[in-house]
Amino acid sequence: MKSEPYELWLNYVNDKNPALKEQLILHYVTLVQKIANKVSYYLPSHITKEDLFSYGIFGLLEAIDRYDPKLGIPFPVFAGKRIKGAIIDGVRKEDWIPVNIRRQARLLEQTYQKLEMKLARNATDEEVAAELNITPEELERWLKNTHLFTIISLDEPVTEGQEISLKDNLTDNVSLNPVQIAENNEIKMILAKAVEELPEKEKLVISLFYYHDLNNKEIARVLELSDARVSQIHTKAIFRLRGKLSRMKKTLLGLG
Repeated sequence: MKSEPYELWLNYVNDKNPALKEQLILHYVTLVQKIANKVSYYLPSHITKEDLFSYGIFGLLEAIDRYDPKLGIPFPVFAGKRIKGAIIDGVRKEDWIPVNIRRQARLLEQTYQKLEMKLARNATDEEVAAELNITPEELERWLKNTHLFTIISLDEPVTEGQEISLKDNLTDNVSLNPVQIAENNEIKMILAKAVEELPEKEKLVISLFYYHDLNNKEIARVLELSDARVSQIHTKAIFRLRGKLSRMKKTLLGLG
């Protein structure tokens, strides 16, 4: 991407000229394309990149209106979350996740939470399958079916009334709100501990995906695994983290 057009930003912030806004949109349109392309990798083929790009443009427009270059934060960092959020919101409105997949996802999350609280360790595939009264082969299919659901669910708020999501706490995004940063330090520490407690392969996949920004195909090449196997490992890791997060929510709300 081209260097930041600081003078253009300062001029736009001063007078909100529509012509200047159009120049900013053209400058950052490749950012929307990049994010749309990455999100499309995890979604069904009937949701096109063109659809995702259209959703992302709304996020770009919102980011341009809210950005203040004087704060010293690069616009792509500020806008990335809003563009991704607009895309996810657009996908959610499509309501493409079947009811049975949502049910499987809820059962998996509840099962990982229940078993790992009881065992005080990571549950094995065999233990999870037995708890669900399904075969290990069926568990593999469930994990494959719910992979897309886990990607979308990362953008859900951590607790009631918050804008910060699980994805934000797995990564190290810059926030413009110091109070928000302070309020989420405890959550970040708990999640960092939760990631550290994951099985080694799951921890490595999470690290490569969220901290090093590799996609599943790139991770598969690094680990010499199939793309499908990486997706399965990724999905299990997210269900474990969401199970731990559910327990954390109860603690934060004083219910634990």
